[in-house]
Amino acid sequence: MNLGLVVTTLGRVEALGRLLDSLDGRLGDGDVLVLVAQDRHDEVAGLAAERAARGMPVIVTTSERGASRGRNAGVAALPDGERLLSFPNDTTWFPEGSVEWLRTHAAEIAAGSLAVVDEHGPKFDQPAPGTPLDRWTVWNVIEIGLLMRRSVFDGLGGFDPGIGTGATTPWQAGEGTDLLLRLLRDAPAEAADFVWVPLGTCLGGISDPHGLSTAARRRKLRAYGRGLGRLTARWRYPLWWRLAFIGGGLAFGLRNPATNSPGDGWSVFAGRLEGAVGRTFGAGPSTAVAR
Repeated sequence: MNLGLVVTTLGRVEALGRLLDSLDGRLGDGDVLVLVAQDRHDEVAGLAAERAARGMPVIVTTSERGASRGRNAGVAALPDGERLLSFPNDTTWFPEGSVEWLRTHAAEIAAGSLAVVDEHGPKFDQPAPGTPLDRWTVWNVIEIGLLMRRSVFDGLGGFDPGIGTGATTPWQAGEGTDLLLRLLRDAPAEAADFVWVPLGTCLGGISDPHGLSTAARRRKLRAYGRGLGRLTARWRYPLWWRLAFIGGGLAFGLRNPATNSPGDGWSVFAGRLEGAVGRTFGAGPSTAVAR
């Protein structure tokens, strides 16, 4: 089973270079890396051309803004054939042994999750291998760690372009969770075989608020909370669970003291509430980041 790695980028070429360095000489015959440049296309294309000249199987395409649109466009740009898809960010990289593990086990995976580890540890507490995927454990998967066979991805219709970072709607997160909830509904056999990759194999990354001011961090948290809150209504989670999810946002900063302050909880709370009721409050920007 070949790999299809799809990276949506706004042109952060320095970070993207680190990702490409981590893949240098590690992709096999038939593997393909697609860079979806949504900004600074010429610089991204130049970086890709340098690596292609050294033998890296990399191609560049583009799309309208939005992570979901970019990932869908990247999958469509892959050569024909079945592949195991992965969706790393341009700020992530593959530690030693991770690509090799994926290439060894790709044929066994219809859908799965690869842990993402930043400077503070795993971004999510991923369940132990063998844990069933259900409407509760889907919340433990982060998009950049998602693994899915191309035929399964295409059968589900890909990511919903109306949600996720950079979407034209206020719902700026949750596209991976939504995709997995559709997997549970529409492809139960593949969902039953969901693979939680052991933590020793992971994707390297940086923390979400890395390099952001307090105002930008809270804007991002609110926008992400808004997208996740919307999913609780779209997928008809029990009312008691929705209320607990919204209220739990207040403690977000306390639960994540390494990256956030106690006051950040109000932004998470507000965003989750906006998503749950399906409308935004105030006249501020609805996108996750200003760039």
